[in-house]
Amino acid sequence: MDHHNLNEDERDLARMVREFAEEVVAPRAYEADRSKTLPLDVVAQMGELGLFGLPFPEDHGGQGGDYFALCLAIEGLARVDQSIAITLEAGVSLGAMPVHRFGTEEQKAQLLPDLLAGRALAAFGLTEPEAGSDAGATRTTARLDGGEWVINGTKQFITNSGTDITRFVTVTAVTGGSEGRREISTIIVPSGTPGFTVEPAYDKVGWHASDTHPLTFSDARVPEANLLGERGRGFANFLHILDEGRIAIAALATGAAEGCLEAAVDYSRSRVVFGETLASRQGIQFTIARMQQRVHGARLAWHHAARLRDAGLPFKQEAAIAKLTSSDAAMDNARDATQIFGGNGFMNEYPVARHYRDSKILEIGEGTSEVQLLVIARSLGIA
Repeated sequence: MDHHNLNEDERDLARMVREFAEEVVAPRAYEADRSKTLPLDVVAQMGELGLFGLPFPEDHGGQGGDYFALCLAIEGLARVDQSIAITLEAGVSLGAMPVHRFGTEEQKAQLLPDLLAGRALAAFGLTEPEAGSDAGATRTTARLDGGEWVINGTKQFITNSGTDITRFVTVTAVTGGSEGRREISTIIVPSGTPGFTVEPAYDKVGWHASDTHPLTFSDARVPEANLLGERGRGFANFLHILDEGRIAIAALATGAAEGCLEAAVDYSRSRVVFGETLASRQGIQFTIARMQQRVHGARLAWHHAARLRDAGLPFKQEAAIAKLTSSDAAMDNARDATQIFGGNGFMNEYPVARHYRDSKILEIGEGTSEVQLLVIARSLGIA
């Protein structure tokens, strides 16, 4: 980790998370991946360290930090385990942040303390079978009936939606309007609500220890007061949350790319082939040098976007560039590291194998690489 442009508090945080990742997360990563189980005791320890509360004010139990601090923590965790890193990222960016940003004071007081302490998780239900990148095509509906929202529809690929400590899911739903101009709002649906079913977990390529489910709503009823934010502003509010989330995913991808780099450096120094270490071969040296180049560029990109966000400046284009740059870096570094490891790189007990499987989703989730290109092209006025 390059600390030259971090202040003292940020350096201390980065060191703390790195130690926690090495001592607590890494030893559990293989078994968690193999058993496809999110270790909730690790999540609780992350809460005790204050990681879930990093970018929130202290009056609701937060640490009073900023988004940059959160991203530092996510990067540090992703070096050793992307599933744990995405649990933190989604728990904050998609679980707690919408409540903090758009909730009423009553909603914040009721929901945030447990979320920021890591005692509870929350999820955000946006994606649907017919509404992925085209999130505006949402088909889930919510209508008012006797002071309650009646929700019907399905969601898919929803992170942190089915754990034993999942408290609620915030869902986007059509609450009115016409086909030409539909009104989309966000509504809080507590876990255990009758008519709200968390379907069996997915069998995924990677992120095996991350909790991901499809959700079904069949006349699920919640109080009218569970509306989150202004009615009809659900989609616009979500887009702002998504821009921030792209910075956090960029930090996660940077951590993954760095984990692959460090593993490749260590392995190339110790592995002897034909009487020489791999590191003595110029082809390997050049491959690893490229890996370092990618990590450096990815880190600069997310740092820049996060600093802009925290300064209250526009950051949409920079977030897209960071997400695109870092997800490319993670995939490329995972492929190169796996090749350097040879047959061992194909074995799941080695972290590079898990990064190889885990990193593909970084080019898809929180906006595909193609969506990032579209955002950048629009910012240039050519799309």
